[in-house]
Amino acid sequence: MSRVIQLIFAFSLSFIVCFSAQAQDATAVPAASSAAPTSNPISKAADKAERKRQRKEARARKNAELKKLESSGYRPTQNDPSYPHNLQDAQKKAGTGTGPTN
Repeated sequence: MSRVIQLIFAFSLSFIVCFSAQAQDATAVPAASSAAPTSNPISKAADKAERKRQRKEARARKNAELKKLESSGYRPTQNDPSYPHNLQDAQKKAGTGTGPTN
C-alpha cells in the first residue's frame, strides 16, 4: 500500500512542478508587455463601437437575405429530406447565389 501512495505522491509532485513552470512562463509575458505603452481607452471604445456596427450590418444583411429566400418559397423550419435542393431553388428564384456578390 505504501508503494501506491509513493507513486501517487510522485505523480502529483511532478504534475505540480510542470504546471508551476508553465504558470511562471505565463506571468513573464505580461511583465514584458507592461513596458509597452498602453492603448488609449477612447480608441478601445471606438473599436468596440465599430465592431458592434459591423455585427449589426451583417445581421441585417443576413436577415434580409433570409426574408428574400422565404418569400421565394424556402421554409427553414420544415424537416425536409430534400433540404439542399429547396434552398438552391429558392436562391435561383430570389436571384441570390451561394457565393459573395459584387
